[in-house]
Amino acid sequence: MQFKTSKGRVKHEISGPLSQAQLAGVDLAGVWLCEQDLRSARFAGANLPGANFFDSDLRGASFAGANLEGACFDGANLEGADLADADLYWASFFMANLRRANLARASLRGADLEEADLIGAVLRNANLGRDNLGGSTQLQGADLSAADLGGACLEGAEYNEDTRFPAGFDPVKAGMIRR
Repeated sequence: MQFKTSKGRVKHEISGPLSQAQLAGVDLAGVWLCEQDLRSARFAGANLPGANFFDSDLRGASFAGANLEGACFDGANLEGADLADADLYWASFFMANLRRANLARASLRGADLEEADLIGAVLRNANLGRDNLGGSTQLQGADLSAADLGGACLEGAEYNEDTRFPAGFDPVKAGMIRR
């Protein structure tokens, strides 16, 4: 399989299936991996700014510590994925499944998480400043303890009694909906 940019430039090649691929630390900036089966693939520490994972199956994939600035995960299934310590500045997760994903200490400044499913996700110590968690973003059972929510748009986002927030945070004042 060749990993190509939107202009057809080959960035990397591997043989065998993409699921469980070992791509830790690889430079895959700008590659297009739309509608791919990348379950349990390892991208830890990889350089992936501008990468496109539209509608890909990334269940259980590891992006720990990866540079994903401006990456597109719209419609992707990231259930149980590890994005801890990842740089997700301006990344797009519109309608993505992030159930039980680990986003601890991730930088999500400017990220689009509108209509994303974050049920049971771990966002401890994540920086969510100026991102878009409004609309029908589902945060039921998510752990946002110690997350930086300064500047985050949370109006209309859903939470429940199991959602954990930073000390002193008031979800009602933020315009969130309890479901």
